[in-house]
Amino acid sequence: MLRILLAEDEQVMRAYLARALERSGYEVVAVDNGTTAAPLLEAERFDLLLTDIIMPEMDGIQLAHHRNMVSPTTDVIFITGFSGVALRAGASVPNAKILAKPFHLKDLVLEVERLFAKESCDQLK
Repeated sequence: MLRILLAEDEQVMRAYLARALERSGYEVVAVDNGTTAAPLLEAERFDLLLTDIIMPEMDGIQLAHHRNMVSPTTDVIFITGFSGVALRAGASVPNAKILAKPFHLKDLVLEVERLFAKESCDQLK
């Protein structure tokens, strides 16, 4: 089963996203900030880091940089409601996908499915 680490500081959004991804067949570990997510990236294997960009303590960009050091094969999708921050994230972590809030849950699930489908095709080559 593919594993997703979800870092989102808004409790309602975190629960909403986790539930949608779990219903789509993914295992989701959901935390409320980057500081909590960082040691999980070191201790466990995740296929995807799905993170809000704007969070207290450690933001999503800092978390993605930490991921580069401890779990470079983990893919990243940023979620944000701020377009200027999305530009900074895209420049800072160029291989990451960015979903702008608000988005429909089916768009998130489709993006995750596309990401994992692409990886499966790349591994077959």
